Amino acid sequence: MINEIVEDAESRMLKSVESLKTELTKIRTGRAHPSLLDHVMVDYYGSMTPIKQIASVVAEDSRSLAVTPWEKPMVAAIEKAIMTANLGLNPASQGTVIRVPMPALTEERRRDLVKVVKAEGEGTKVAVRNIRRDANGDFKDLLKEKEISEDENRKAEETIQKLTDKYVADIDNVLEAKEKEMMEI
Repeated sequence: MINEIVEDAESRMLKSVESLKTELTKIRTGRAHPSLLDHVMVDYYGSMTPIKQIASVVAEDSRSLAVTPWEKPMVAAIEKAIMTANLGLNPASQGTVIRVPMPALTEERRRDLVKVVKAEGEGTKVAVRNIRRDANGDFKDLLKEKEISEDENRKAEETIQKLTDKYVADIDNVLEAKEKEMMEI
């Protein structure tokens, strides 16, 4: 029973860290990366659809993306969706290809983005700590029902704390790497 709770907590903590990594790919650095547009939704014949389902998104070079829609009439809709996605990007269509140049980030903008990254990281740390709290609550319930001893409870809580420390350190490493990537010019 204790092992099940620990395994569940560990898998949830791992998912939290993976979710953080996914969120951080959406925050742009100075380089063009196709995942920057992953969360852009396009009005595709009346339903909102992710851009990658209706177009090919590739990085042409380190400073620009090329978006090629599967259907020619979607060029205008995709261009509009990229503009309204609040990414600070200005797409330009050239026939059936939409070019999205990445403007250079100013020092001030980089610092603002680092603050956003740190906030995302802090939110993930809170999520990991909440998972720890839930697991410890489950252990307390088992202790009240006399299904485990106090020693088992203490050992289980120590195990959960070690997991928490490990995943918080992982989060710090991910944040440090992203911050370094963002601040390099």
